[in-house]
Amino acid sequence: MTAKLRIALSKGRILDETLPLLKTAGIELLEEPSKSRKLIFPTTDSNVEIIIIRATDVPTFVEHGAADIGVAGKDVLMEHGARGVYEPLDLKISRCKLMVAGKVAPGPVNGRLRVATKFVNITKRYYAEKGEQVEVIKLYGSMELAPLVGLADKIVDIVDTGNTLRANGLEPTELIAEISARLIVNKASMKTKHATIQKLIDQLGVAVENANR
Repeated sequence: MTAKLRIALSKGRILDETLPLLKTAGIELLEEPSKSRKLIFPTTDSNVEIIIIRATDVPTFVEHGAADIGVAGKDVLMEHGARGVYEPLDLKISRCKLMVAGKVAPGPVNGRLRVATKFVNITKRYYAEKGEQVEVIKLYGSMELAPLVGLADKIVDIVDTGNTLRANGLEPTELIAEISARLIVNKASMKTKHATIQKLIDQLGVAVENANR
């Protein structure tokens, strides 16, 4: 008997780019998530269901066994910690960069550098490794506004095209990490459902290779 699997995904770019990879393994949603209020979705494989949750919650669901497998951005794994999960595969989707950015022509910094970000843990580690003491200000959105209104000297944020930065007179200055979506697996599930999960990892690995040729 095949072990049942629950896969955790988040709405948006990761969901849109993961579904074609899962399709190569014979796993497709039976209904459109955007047209449903459901949170648990059956698939064409009766042994697999998909839950759709907040991106930042995916590692928590997988670590605690509420999902066997998940797909999470490397930024989320770096920020929230992923010690309780395996990370067997870089899916090479949802690619972007985590960067420091600031004004194109910044004035002098008075006192300690102030950095606005939602990536508080990553930012603290990054500057600590550089031996710099900074004040980290947590924001949940509109990061580009912080340097413009004097809330912060710099920001740490995800950069895709950089168009939003340029439109607001900002520029990326330091690369912290190249980001992509990763497959993560619950450690207990990897033992109890090893054959089923390893087969899926292998199938997705082939799909990733083919997509990047």
